[in-house]
Amino acid sequence: MLFSRPKSSAVFLTAFFITIISLFAVFGSSRLNAEGLSMPPAGAGTARNADPLFPGALFTDYLASWNAREAARPYWVFTETESTRFYRHFLDAQSMLLNDDILAFYGHPLSKNMGILGRYSKQELNEKLDALAAEYSAQSGGRNVRKAFYIIFGTVWPAGDIGIISDTVLKEYIDFALENDILVFIDHQIGRFTPVDSLKKMLPWLKYPNVHLALDPEWRTTKPMQEIGTVTADEINQCQKVMEDYMIENNIPGERLLVIHQFNHIMISSRDKVQSDFKKVRLVHCADGFGTPALKKQTYAYNAQADNMPIKGFKLFYNFNIPGAGFDSPLLSPQEVYELDPRPYLIMYQ
Repeated sequence: MLFSRPKSSAVFLTAFFITIISLFAVFGSSRLNAEGLSMPPAGAGTARNADPLFPGALFTDYLASWNAREAARPYWVFTETESTRFYRHFLDAQSMLLNDDILAFYGHPLSKNMGILGRYSKQELNEKLDALAAEYSAQSGGRNVRKAFYIIFGTVWPAGDIGIISDTVLKEYIDFALENDILVFIDHQIGRFTPVDSLKKMLPWLKYPNVHLALDPEWRTTKPMQEIGTVTADEINQCQKVMEDYMIENNIPGERLLVIHQFNHIMISSRDKVQSDFKKVRLVHCADGFGTPALKKQTYAYNAQADNMPIKGFKLFYNFNIPGAGFDSPLLSPQEVYELDPRPYLIMYQ
């Protein structure tokens, strides 16, 4: 029952050790005085403090102290062990999206042409996220708005090769994010590799509690910028299984998000077969692509048809006047973003 405590096992342990110590006092070569000090047999004639403390006495003192502390708790308060178990169960049962939306800045820390993330310092990004989060909070209907860095982890190169961000740079952003209550998404563009192999490159970063993962099917190709890439529903399901198994094997509590981007029907084949019921992996289906508000809404409506992936995301593109780079014209307002149906839980700006 939630509000009752079983009798602590420490009571039994205390009685057990007291019995052992009593037997030791009768049959052993030394005895314990009332203060828990080891004493030589009567008549031995050695100094009182010559022998060290008997370990059992120290453990008995610890149990007595532990019991006293537990006995002082009101009956409706969990023991330490119960609290730990309940907390871990609570983490596994709760979705981080239950009460929170996520607002992210996207890009590569070392490139001004790949999104807003590379155009400002970490502190400046944090300040700009604060300001934008305030605008979204005013329209969120009482839901919290959490900040995030959305970092390109693997960048596709010609022929589908991948350039991986350096550990040093990524760790700097993760550490800063931890200190400032910011989530971190790391995004692999896949290239000529399989989605599972790409995902496995990122799994070790899940040791940081604020890190989540993403895959971008657009770049699963050997001809980037010439053709749109694709992944299958089965590959997405495999990725979720591999990610969940890794979390279980490495005792990572709670859930983590896995984001899949889409703006064209080619990008996910057999889309209706994508699963989204894994216990520890929360799949987010994100509408990508730039353009006019009408085109953006049309893309989102197409993604909304995939109700087997109910958690949706939405991506917006700033205009930084980069030759050849696409952008939204004009940007949708926070109110317009929240009016999308279904409401997006992850919102990112590139």
